[in-house]
Amino acid sequence: MRTGTSSGERFLWLLAGAGLGAGLTFLFATKEGRKARRRMMRYAEDTGERLTETGEEVLGKGKQIYGRGKEVVDEAMEFIDRGRRAVMR
Repeated sequence: MRTGTSSGERFLWLLAGAGLGAGLTFLFATKEGRKARRRMMRYAEDTGERLTETGEEVLGKGKQIYGRGKEVVDEAMEFIDRGRRAVMR
């Protein structure tokens, strides 16, 4: 390794190597490997569905927060306008 490589970079290279090794193992595995690949595909699909659901929930909450924030700003602007009109009289 070159000098000056941070431990974080080394760790990332370790993870990349482990991931590559695991991927190659699954690709070239025997019949048992097919079952493992199917299981991993199912897991990936389930995880994707959960991420989609969570994303939709987060989006919904974000819309609620935005709506409430807009209401607060609108009320504040109305209050400021009434104050201006009262001062101008």
